[in-house]
Amino acid sequence: MPMKKIELLLEEQQNYFMRESFNTLRTNILFSGKNVKTIIITSCMAHEGKTTVTFETARNLAESGKKVLLVDADLRKSVMVSRYTKVRGIAGLSQVLSGQVSINDAICKTQIEGFDIVFAGPYPPNPTELVGSPIFKEILDEKREQYDYILVDAAPLGLVIDAAVMASVCDGAILVLNAGSIKYRFAQSVKQQLQKSGCKILGAVLNQVNHKNMTGSDYYAQTGIRSEMIHDGAEADRAAAPARQQARSAAPTKKSGDSQ
Repeated sequence: MPMKKIELLLEEQQNYFMRESFNTLRTNILFSGKNVKTIIITSCMAHEGKTTVTFETARNLAESGKKVLLVDADLRKSVMVSRYTKVRGIAGLSQVLSGQVSINDAICKTQIEGFDIVFAGPYPPNPTELVGSPIFKEILDEKREQYDYILVDAAPLGLVIDAAVMASVCDGAILVLNAGSIKYRFAQSVKQQLQKSGCKILGAVLNQVNHKNMTGSDYYAQTGIRSEMIHDGAEADRAAAPARQQARSAAPTKKSGDSQ
């Protein structure tokens, strides 16, 4: 049976910083090692931009000539279908993991050469059990032979454990952090949860960065992302540093005579 094809709704114009940030992120992934092919992307909380980062990174890799499979594994509150296509009723990952359809029946070919996608499917009552099933690992093992990269968009790890469960069978993990809105200690705890899964943390992406503050230039004042792909375990530390610094700056200054 031929793979079904869907038309993605794409944002054609990205600002300079967004475009360059995704180029940098793609390059860092390419230099992560030839054995790093399955990469899970998660965040601390909802609305940090993990789905956008996952989608645009997959798109960027495909447009550079790589064959990429994006797996929407947020089985709790996915926005992938509603955001990126007008097609509804697509068989998805939840149906594959529950044995209703095969993985090949759920893979959709897009108008971008080399970019295939598996949507989440209907929300199941037991998402953690499904993503922790042997079938999920079997899918990754099978498809890594057919694709250069498999990017997995997972539910926020600061809210549910799903991402850590899936990370245990992935080659690498990337943590998306919203600049200034995530507490440093919270980012640390999520990072540690990823580490407990045994998955290699490739790096962190700091999202919603105000580049005016970083460069001091009004001309380049845009909001975008900054990637930190350090490979030394300090990724979330460095990405969370702006939030920690912001918290310190907001702390009241003690005056002479104040109680200690």
